[in-house]
Amino acid sequence: MKLSVIGLGYIGLPTALLFASKGLDVTGIDVNEAVVKKLNNKELHIEENGIQDLLEETIDNKNFKASTEVKHSDYYIIAVPTPHLKDNSCDVSYLKSAILKLKDVIKKDDTIIVESTIGPRTMEDIVQPMIESFGFTVGKDIYLAHCPERVLPGKIIHEMIHNNRIVGGITEACTRKTTELYKQLVQGKLLETKASTAEMSKLMENTYRDVNIALANELVKISDTLNINALDVIKFANEHPRVNIHTPGPGVGGHCLAVDPYFIVASDEKNAQIISKARAINNSMPDFVIGKVNKIMETIKGKKITVLGLTYKGNIDDIRESPALDIYHELKLKSEFEVIAQDSHVQLDWVENDIEKALKNSDLALVLTDHNEYRELVNYVNGTMKQNIVFDTKNIVGNTKELKYYNFNNIYNI
Repeated sequence: MKLSVIGLGYIGLPTALLFASKGLDVTGIDVNEAVVKKLNNKELHIEENGIQDLLEETIDNKNFKASTEVKHSDYYIIAVPTPHLKDNSCDVSYLKSAILKLKDVIKKDDTIIVESTIGPRTMEDIVQPMIESFGFTVGKDIYLAHCPERVLPGKIIHEMIHNNRIVGGITEACTRKTTELYKQLVQGKLLETKASTAEMSKLMENTYRDVNIALANELVKISDTLNINALDVIKFANEHPRVNIHTPGPGVGGHCLAVDPYFIVASDEKNAQIISKARAINNSMPDFVIGKVNKIMETIKGKKITVLGLTYKGNIDDIRESPALDIYHELKLKSEFEVIAQDSHVQLDWVENDIEKALKNSDLALVLTDHNEYRELVNYVNGTMKQNIVFDTKNIVGNTKELKYYNFNNIYNI
């Protein structure tokens, strides 16, 4: 069986390599020639646990190769970016471009699967008409489905295999044909449904979490006003057997939680009231954090801030939609302080990878990402910082006895 995976990013590459590890003949397609060259030389362009071993294994076994050209296959998986436009609707330009690449290579009985996260009814209103304009009838001589990913960065390989997977076909025949492919990889349940239900299910999974985080972030603001310990409130409330308030933070980032809710809002703005408000609350958190930083620096007469962490979550290299990045740039541009960015996972010329160097003579360490290395921050602070003051927006720093320590539980004391 031959499979082509179009788009070799954080989802497409693990997908291609995992199917190749099961013995399929897989070609990974990407428009970036540098990425293709690196992969064929067994070099990665993304950071993810276990991917390097899979890449080497599948290339050595001749089950995977990368290319800039779409090859004839039996199955095609599309995993290209779908960012949001200025009006917050789903940008399907990369998806359309990928579909157009299939025009001259697909044949009767082929199956096309979109894994990219898309707005409601994209499969029926955009993808299906494009495929049928090539001269095929979907569900009869070609098969089309949406099978959204639902994985956690850092654990992608495990979750692609073990998580339950939604398979949404345009027709029942499309669903069955798609299930035949995923049975070779997925050990979790394959949940069969129609395409539009699969689209909305994926969006609601991330919207639920975004709304829950917004509730926690709103609690932080209220608690700050009323001198109440927000994190203790969450801890005690979650002792209730049917309560699960999520963890507050400096905002919500990534290509899923910070983007997917907008696709629902754009499809029905009139009725998506809670979803819209949750997005606004989470988007307000960087300004809230910056306000607290300014107050700390004014109180301590500080001059230098070290921003610890730029990625949207811990122990990965992904900075897409990261609120930490927004906070850093805002402080850098609009504050009077010296601002240094540190992140051991981000390789950019303006980012310091060494924690101790970044903290040298700093007055405030601002923790914005829950990287493991920050859990023992006290080991880097003593004798390095000018003032041992930490504002921990992720509540991860341990052994704080030697620090002047602020988090969302005591920020009203600033």
